[in-house]
Amino acid sequence: MRLTTIMGWLVVLAGFCFGLNYLLNGDGAAAGFGIVDPDGYYVVKGVRDLAYALTALILLLMNQRRALGWVVLADSIIPIGDCLAVITHGGTVGYALAVHGSAAVLVLFTAALLLRETAPARPLPEPVRQSR
Repeated sequence: MRLTTIMGWLVVLAGFCFGLNYLLNGDGAAAGFGIVDPDGYYVVKGVRDLAYALTALILLLMNQRRALGWVVLADSIIPIGDCLAVITHGGTVGYALAVHGSAAVLVLFTAALLLRETAPARPLPEPVRQSR
């Protein structure tokens, strides 16, 4: 197995481990992260959103719309999770659905459009004529 493949899988596994740690052990994860001031949460969220935007921008500029569609679909968990976080942590259902629910619908709709997109049909090559 190539080193780049191994490193790619390590990045994926690290993301899953860190994310699950925050979901299952929030206080411990926050302490391990080093954030003492709750305002640090805003910095973490801002960096997360910028990283997502840069990933989408790179794929868009590289004309990788199908890959972008899969990334957008996978990242639709962000507004869905934000919606659930608001509902389960003191926010109103109406606000959660209006802000984060509508964002989730828009993200899922965008992913569907990107994944449905097909490359323009290429003209068939001219048949080769044999000279006699």
